[in-house]
Amino acid sequence: MTQPEPGTVVVTDAGGGRYTQRITTAAHEFAADEPQAAGGDDAGPTPYDLLLASLGSCTAMTLRMYADRKGIPLVRTTVRLRHDRIHARDCERCETEAGMLSRITREISFEGDLDDEQRARLLEIADKCPVHRTLTHEIAIETRVV
Repeated sequence: MTQPEPGTVVVTDAGGGRYTQRITTAAHEFAADEPQAAGGDDAGPTPYDLLLASLGSCTAMTLRMYADRKGIPLVRTTVRLRHDRIHARDCERCETEAGMLSRITREISFEGDLDDEQRARLLEIADKCPVHRTLTHEIAIETRVV
């Protein structure tokens, strides 16, 4: 298979396991799968693991870029994420009022000689990462058979 052009991701049955998928980008190839408990071979991260990894890596990269640009002495950022489903009625800031909705919990820790103002500003910047913005704004997904 030829590598897709930059900005395109191709996902194909890997042919090995029941749910194992081969993910190919312009420069990388890796696997996704379901855990054995869900009938997969656990040959790679789950789709939700990949979603969380996208948000976490984008958050950390955005914070690194901002800190470097502003001269903030950030040594390391660690982002811990978890996805679960909750009842809409348990969500104080959600528009949805009935049924279930997805919740992503993101915990960020900073290493470095940072004051309270720098930490607060970095926390604000975390919400400005492109993946965070994508996930929290309207998304149009167009699907077609080719």
